[in-house]
Amino acid sequence: MNLEGRPSLCRSCGAIVGSGQTSCAVCGADLAASAVRNSRPRPSFNGDAMRFARAVLNRSYLFTILFLVANFFVFLLMWQSSGMKSGALSFFPEPVLLAYGAKLNFLIRQNREWWRFVTPIFIHVNLLHLLVNMYSLWMIGPYVEKLYGSAKFVFFWVVTGVAGVAASYLTVQPQWARGLPGSFIFKALDSPSAGASGALFGLIGVLFVFGIRFRRELPEGFKRAFGTGLLPVILINLFIGFVGRGFIDNAAHLGGLASGAALGMVIDYKRPGERATITITWRILQILALALVVISFAMVARNFNRQLIASQQSALPVLSISKEDQAVESYLTALNEGQRAFNSALTAKPDAAAIDHALELLNQVTGPDETAEQLRIEMKSLLERARGLPQPDNKNRQSVESAAQTKKLLQDFQTWIKTRDEWIKNKGDQFHIELVTPADPADTSGQETPATAPTATPGTGRAR
Repeated sequence: MNLEGRPSLCRSCGAIVGSGQTSCAVCGADLAASAVRNSRPRPSFNGDAMRFARAVLNRSYLFTILFLVANFFVFLLMWQSSGMKSGALSFFPEPVLLAYGAKLNFLIRQNREWWRFVTPIFIHVNLLHLLVNMYSLWMIGPYVEKLYGSAKFVFFWVVTGVAGVAASYLTVQPQWARGLPGSFIFKALDSPSAGASGALFGLIGVLFVFGIRFRRELPEGFKRAFGTGLLPVILINLFIGFVGRGFIDNAAHLGGLASGAALGMVIDYKRPGERATITITWRILQILALALVVISFAMVARNFNRQLIASQQSALPVLSISKEDQAVESYLTALNEGQRAFNSALTAKPDAAAIDHALELLNQVTGPDETAEQLRIEMKSLLERARGLPQPDNKNRQSVESAAQTKKLLQDFQTWIKTRDEWIKNKGDQFHIELVTPADPADTSGQETPATAPTATPGTGRAR
């Protein structure tokens, strides 16, 4: 290298080197060797990959954020309704899950509560369940929304989520829930099911097919991230589902995955360089999907008070006597029948005959002391008011006035419960009375349980 005729800078220390000098007077570095090292060719970047990444990754992912916020918002409402007692691992009480729209086959069939195919996508059984699913959405959602656009992303989320719930609904088949394969997919019990992972598996299904279908036009890094690169994620999650069968709703996962893969096979993505426009068809589908979610939660809100509190009453302790006393035993029977009849009055199909029978029994007894007698009189009043409640319309919806009356009646019933429990605490030993939790909320006659008191283990739910 010819260094004569002009001064230069030392690449080692930055000192000025005079013209014609081959080494730095300050640090002694060999300028010729340094120039040779720096003249070596630098590795070139993959221009196509960079352009593809910039074009895709710079797109917005607004609805991923909105769905994250919606899930956390619903969780906070559920936490408040449960008395803010649920920890990260403790489940929400079953009445809270059902009131907010968890899937339960009994309620879908008996009351035609179709919205329970939609609302489970946005509710979770505990904090850990929420955090795991929302972390997954934060990792996967932006890719799908950036590649396909917001309209298609919303459609994917709702459709694959509903498909997951439908798969969960169809696989409550006790006769097939046997052995390892059967117990992996099918369920012996109709328990509440909720969670966003059916929709999350749907997004994974979309990206899996995307990576295979468009592998010839994707840069190398995107080929490794999608398509067959997602197989370890899918297999690991299926293994987790296998280990956690009985708690994890694997049918919902598979339903979401299959529906997402099917959509990925027929729907094109928004390529880099394409105009940022959306057809009217996809805009309409996006609006319809969002409207379905809004209407479903509106139905939850209209039935909320009746569903939540009536379900809670079905598991309330009842009175039991440990020593033979005919008068006290008759009194307890009347009070317990009053409580059951009150619960029936709040169901979708109230039993008027049960209320009349309970009132008849209460008229035939007398409380063993002053507080007990007051409890009897107040229970009669509660039953009379419950019998006069306006009933829901043919779609199981309450008017605003009816909802307000129900809320006030339930508040008074809770006050009655507190008074009863205090009486048992103070006088239970004297009259040999105790509170016991019924083993089954169903009628002992063998009839079906009320629509809002399904036979499922209280306080449990199936996570998705």
